[in-house]
Order: sequence, then C-alpha cells, then structure tokens
Amino acid sequence: NYFGELRDNKETLISLDVDAIHIDAVRGEKEIDGIVANFPQDKILSIGIINGRNIWKNDLSKSYQILKKAKDSLGDRLWVSGSCSLLHSPVDLSLEQKMDSNIKSWLAFAVQKIAEIKTLSDALENKESLSDEFEKSDAVVADRKSSSLIHNPAVQERMAKIDDAMMQRKSSFEERSKIQKEKFNFPLFPTTTIGSFPQTQEIRKNRRQFKKGEITNEQYIGYLKKEIEHVVKEQESYGLDILVHGEPERNDMVEYFGELMQGYAFSEYGWVQSYGSRCVKPPVIFGDISRPKAMTVEWSTYSQSLTSKKMKGMLTGPVTMLCWSFVRDDISRKEVCYQLGLAIRDEVVDLEKAGIDVIQIDEAAVREGLPLRKEDWADYMQWAIDSFRITASGVEDSTQIHTHMCYSEFNDMIEAIARMDADVITIETSRGNMELLDVFEKFAYPNEIGPGVYDIHSPVVPTKKFMYDLMVKAMDRIPKERLWVNPDCGLKTRGWEETKAAMIEMVETAKDLRKDFA
Repeated sequence: NYFGELRDNKETLISLDVDAIHIDAVRGEKEIDGIVANFPQDKILSIGIINGRNIWKNDLSKSYQILKKAKDSLGDRLWVSGSCSLLHSPVDLSLEQKMDSNIKSWLAFAVQKIAEIKTLSDALENKESLSDEFEKSDAVVADRKSSSLIHNPAVQERMAKIDDAMMQRKSSFEERSKIQKEKFNFPLFPTTTIGSFPQTQEIRKNRRQFKKGEITNEQYIGYLKKEIEHVVKEQESYGLDILVHGEPERNDMVEYFGELMQGYAFSEYGWVQSYGSRCVKPPVIFGDISRPKAMTVEWSTYSQSLTSKKMKGMLTGPVTMLCWSFVRDDISRKEVCYQLGLAIRDEVVDLEKAGIDVIQIDEAAVREGLPLRKEDWADYMQWAIDSFRITASGVEDSTQIHTHMCYSEFNDMIEAIARMDADVITIETSRGNMELLDVFEKFAYPNEIGPGVYDIHSPVVPTKKFMYDLMVKAMDRIPKERLWVNPDCGLKTRGWEETKAAMIEMVETAKDLRKDFA
C-alpha cells in the first residue's frame, strides 16, 4: 500500500493469497509492529522505510532499529524498500552544483534513496562494516535539529502568539459587503480575470536572458514594465471592471514567492512528474519561513499607476505554497502552513497600506491536500482554512479579499470553503455546465462567487450565448447581486489572439446580463 495506514484493511491485506506484501512504513509507521507480530509464516514483507515522496536524508539509525526488530521476527522474509515509487523524487542530487552545501547535505534524491535502501539492507547483515554511513546520518540528524539556517527564533515567537483574533476579519461579511459596495460601486455582474495573462515566448526569452546575465537587471525591469503597460491597456480596451497586472515577472505561482522568502531553497534539476507529460520543479521548504521584504507591492503599485480602474493584488496562498513544495519533515505540516500564512499576511497588509484594496489570495491546492481517508479530513480542513484566515484577516473591512480554486469537486467540503470567509471566491464551473453549483441548492453560500464562464485550457473562444446561459444557470442557485463574471483560471497558457477574443465576448456577456437582469 502507498501513502497511508492500512487501519481496518490490515487483516484483509495480510490474508490475501499472494507471495509478498509491501507496506508504506513512512505514513504507516505506527502499524509496523502489529503487522510484523501477526504476519503469516509463508509470506515476504517489504517494509517501505525510505520516504519516496520527499527529499530528506533518512535517519538511518532510527530506520535500522525498526528493521532490526522486524528481521528478528521475519528473518529472510524481510525486504527493505522505498515507501512508494520514486516517481515523486527528483533523480540525482549530485547534479546540483549551486545549492547551499549545508542544505544539500540534508537531502537525498532518487539515486541517493536507492543507496540508503542498500545501506540499510546491508546493515541488517553487518552494521559494523557501515559505521561511517551511520555516523554521517547521525550527524545530519543532529545538524538539522540545531542549525540556525532552519530555526528562526523570531518566527517561532510569532507562531506562539497566533490566536483566534488573528483568524477573524473585523466584521462579518454582511457588514463588509455593505462597506465595499459603497466604496467600489462595481456594476452588477462585475468582470475580472484570475490573474495571469499569456506568458509569451518573448517573456520567457527575456527571463532566460536575465538569468544567464545576458541582459542587466535594469533592462529586464524595463522590459517587464512595458509588458505590464501592454496588459493594462489591453484590459482597459476590453472594458474589464477590475484589472490585473498579468504576472510577467513570475516564473511560477509558488516558486516566485518562495524565491523571496527565507526558509526556501531551490534546485536546478529537481524535476518531478506532475501529470501526463507535465513536470514541475518544486521548491524546498527547509526551515522557518519569513518574508524579509515586500514581494509584490512595487509591481502592484506601478500597475495601479497606469490606470484609474482597480488593480487587483495577486498572491499565492499558504496551503498551495505548502502542497506544491517539498516540505520539511521535522515539524508538522500545520506548523509550516501557519508560518506561510504569517509571511503572506505581511504582504497582504503591505499591499493594503500601498493603496491596493482588492487582493486575491489563490488557494488552488486546498482540495489536493486532503488526506485519503474522510475520517482525517476534519483536522486537515481546520488548520488549512485557519492558515488562509491568518493570511487574509489583517486588513480593514473595506479591503476586498478574493480567492481562487482550480478544478475540483467542492460539494463535500463546501462548509470549509465558506469558513474561509473570502469576500469573493472564483471557481471552475464551465466544463461541468455549472453542475458544481448544485451544492448551493442545499447550502446557502453566504459570500460572493465568480463561477468560471469558460475553460481556459481550451483554445476555443466561447460564444456570448454559451457564457450567458451558464450565468443564467448560476442565478438559479446564487443571487445575481453576488455573482461575478470571469474565466475559470489564469490565462498564462493561452495566446493573445484567443485571449483578446474571449475577453471581449465575456465583457459583452456581462453587459447583456446587466441589461436583462437589472
């Protein structure tokens, strides 16, 4: 089994008519002793002691004790393995030449994990011959416990002061909504996008040249400002109500922010498969997270200076930062997520101080982080939503907080999503013909919502009738006064020609809706 404990399936698995059984002993460590004690005499047990889902060196001494106890019972019927396929690990740490040597000394990629499996297997036959390997492992464990690179007293002091008040907006949504409607005076069915605009070959070329030192920082900044100016003018020509700056400076919605935080490290070749043929290079959370200085304020204020319309600040939320990174294993994921929440909270507050009073905090990965078993969902949803609330609750009632969630089924977690208390949530609904909104027939979602009216993963330009009909369906479930009109995700992967055509159609759709349902 991969990725979890066996629990009530333990007896069933052990009784199967097979020759060998593999268990994930990283996620299911508490079950090992019980499985070994009751294991059939005619089967092989493969204990997956090396974590295949993360990039930290194994604590060989701890693992050896677990395996030695199992071997005393199983003898030659014990196999040593990884917890799961090494698909989830980058290939070879030795390729990394630019990473901090201290941080690198704590890591193991797939090649190194195979060596760890071999070391533990050999140690069960003769541990003394591998004393050097165990001494090195013990030194790594001790170093991580005490390293000043990892442990930041200022962050830990802030963590100790987190309380319920930090997770609460000053007033209820009902009160905030009145203040925001009076302040912004957005029309019925306000229009916006999710954040990114096309990342063209020209953008990627300039980013590559900048990283290689072929153009100066001043040249690169100048290029990005011209790109933002183009994006702003385009949006004004479409007639969008709330604009975005298009994010040309961002390589990735997680990596960009990680590069500006302390506690993150990055690899050159740490690619892993995401889905299909798509690969990603997750950043590494190795230590306490903090934000040394503002990350987006300069870009947002520059963008706002180009237009009289509202410019939306764009941030990635703590749960998504957590789920799309390799995460340290010496503290709980909850603690890491709270640290991320505090860091991004500082950015939200600074954006507000700079005059950016519509701020989107993307949480694309909230559902992705759910445990496999529903009985474990409540605990995860509690700290995941609390992390978002820490991020979003430091602003005044007049600041409008948006969030966005990507392709997911939300019906079984809608109450948790409502508890996020974002003023506006945007979600994908176009591909399912608004069926995702069926949940709102039974659950009175209290805040505003933008059900995505077209699928940005398709090059097809949606017709006005298609989008209009979807919004009419949405009105069967949600009051028109609380509906927004927007695409279902960012436009990063699309070309400019189709983007322009789709945006014009979307804005015209909103105008028709206003005329017909005013």
